[in-house]
Amino acid sequence: MEPLLGAKIGCLFALLVLTLVCGLIPICFKWFQTTTATGCHRRVLSFLGCTSAGVFLGAGFMHMTAEALEGIKSEIQNLVIQNRTKNEGHSDDDADSAYMEYPYGELIISLGFFLVFLLESLALQCCPGTAETPKVQEQELGTAHELAPHSHGPLPSPSRGPFRALILLLSLSFHSVFEGLAVGLQLTVASTVQLCLAVLAHKGIVVFGVGLRLVQVGTKSLWAVLSILSLALMSPLGLAIGLAVPQGDSKAGQGLAQSVLEGMAAGTFLYVTFLEILPRELASPEAPLAKWSCVAAGFAFMAVIALWA
Repeated sequence: MEPLLGAKIGCLFALLVLTLVCGLIPICFKWFQTTTATGCHRRVLSFLGCTSAGVFLGAGFMHMTAEALEGIKSEIQNLVIQNRTKNEGHSDDDADSAYMEYPYGELIISLGFFLVFLLESLALQCCPGTAETPKVQEQELGTAHELAPHSHGPLPSPSRGPFRALILLLSLSFHSVFEGLAVGLQLTVASTVQLCLAVLAHKGIVVFGVGLRLVQVGTKSLWAVLSILSLALMSPLGLAIGLAVPQGDSKAGQGLAQSVLEGMAAGTFLYVTFLEILPRELASPEAPLAKWSCVAAGFAFMAVIALWA
């Protein structure tokens, strides 16, 4: 077996095992169940949830959005250069400059955001009962208001939690496929191992946060395990695709399509982060500075990892 192929197969199994282990920990251990937690245990889980919210925030901005913007800009520049080459002597420099300066990346990420917004709005329009708060949750909210009269409003309804958790899984799945594809397309053992380590460094804690989020929104154990399993297979799938693609074989527009899909995934990820994860974790007025510190710590971790990833 060639050393490069062996390194890539080793990275494939490392990505699969790490994702499975980190994602299944909060699902398989009852300690992470918020429904039975009380007192200090509940507070610790709340702080852990805030840390995962910071991780998602950092992953959305420092990894997914940053990679999408860079990829889209690079592909647009390549298309403009190719257009100049084909129409040499007849190209309009001012028009080409306008094409390159337009914020296509930001537009595509925003479209991903609004796509999920539209889907959720349609779901609420067609099934208005999904926006109702369950009686158990209403009792919890009443107790919370009695204990904290200065609350800034009720906690977000958990009814849309499973839908947003599904969107989170889908967006991370897209991103994971592209991460695995990048590892599979490396040309040397050193670059393959370096990139794989960078992916592993942030993937473990992100997937742990996904598993914790599935538990917090009340996903059944079987579905949660299947969700983590499907997510774990995405990076190895991308890596396998990278192995199957002949080196140097690149179709026109393939890179742009990949960047657009990743940009859409980044937009959906940001939607779930800002409208589901952060509001849910910060809605309670208990220990606001400690929660801020946990969110900031999670974001800082992802910001540091971005130096290598």
